[in-house]
Amino acid sequence: MRSHNVTISSLLLTEIENLAKKEGISRERLSQSVLELSRLFTKGRNALSGSYIESPAFAAAYLNYFLPVNLSKIQVLLHEMPVEQAHDTFSVLDLGCGPGTGALAVLDWWSQRHSDSALSVVAVDRSPTALHQAEHLWRQYCRTAEMTGTSLRTCEASLERDAWLKDVGPRAPFDLIILANCLNELHADATDPIEGRTRLVTAMLALLAPHGTMMIVEPALRETSRALHQVRDRLLQEKRCTIYSPCLHENNCPALTKPDDWCHEERPWEPPAIIQEIDEAVGFIKDALKFSYLLLRRDGKTIVDRRPDVYRMVSELRELKGEKRVWLCNEQGRQEVGRQDRLASPQNAAFDEWYRGAIVQIEKIVHKEQRGKVSALGRIEQDVAVQIIRSV
Repeated sequence: MRSHNVTISSLLLTEIENLAKKEGISRERLSQSVLELSRLFTKGRNALSGSYIESPAFAAAYLNYFLPVNLSKIQVLLHEMPVEQAHDTFSVLDLGCGPGTGALAVLDWWSQRHSDSALSVVAVDRSPTALHQAEHLWRQYCRTAEMTGTSLRTCEASLERDAWLKDVGPRAPFDLIILANCLNELHADATDPIEGRTRLVTAMLALLAPHGTMMIVEPALRETSRALHQVRDRLLQEKRCTIYSPCLHENNCPALTKPDDWCHEERPWEPPAIIQEIDEAVGFIKDALKFSYLLLRRDGKTIVDRRPDVYRMVSELRELKGEKRVWLCNEQGRQEVGRQDRLASPQNAAFDEWYRGAIVQIEKIVHKEQRGKVSALGRIEQDVAVQIIRSV
């Protein structure tokens, strides 16, 4: 069994809760606001206003509930990405930062790393309220943790316009660029939103250090995930970058072949007490972090060495009558693979421990012939060795 990914510190949670209390929202109204924001984030995205953070009730809901969730998603990926510094300061650009989602995730993660290097973050958002919240939380955290050698600079600007580049450009290159939960909101009314978003990411990649990582996180919804897959494909077609993870290939995304498919992550998580309380009040279950993401590089580095027998698991392990099945993805595309229970053996025992996001190796997949046709379903035989080569 996997352990829960508990990454966000109690110190940061306390500072977030203290700031949220200043909105003076009752517990009942807080729960109602979380419910309404959740509806807007999922089913009512067309009605979602970019100024929702200006509402005291929505601000309290976001700070108490959605901010810790999104911080944890980023911290999970911070632990996944390679960290290489060519200088004494780790430089970060947090775009569409909201109340400091990426900036605070990095600050908390950096504090736990006990690094001797300095940390410099530039945070960009169009909401002055959100930027004030980010500055307050950063200041309080550094004061309480007695952290030195850190700096936060905020920039009020819309990412759909080029003005932010003039402010941010002189501070490049950045070791890490974060774009969390906002790419899908950009150029939404354009004739070709994917083209507009691809141009934007291309401009961001130009600010990335040669050894750096660009992190894009999006909601685990079909619409937003498929749009991210399309941006991915255009970036690769134009040779703007390479994929560190989650993909194990540079081909077009096979999840786009069928209109109902999409690819996302689901990481186990132990939610903080405040989120558990709200979940109980509104009927949610937030026991996993769900998101779609890309970690982009310019140096060709990949999360594992790519081989035809190495796959990313892109589904849960499904238990059917007499067998288990999964969907896997690599340079050969997406394929469904199963193992019959009667063929379980010490060699393939690791198959029973597989989970979404794990990178696995399979010695051999067999496609049997049925009625004169080769079955699309791959089979793991009794004598085939399998293993997890990278967990999440």
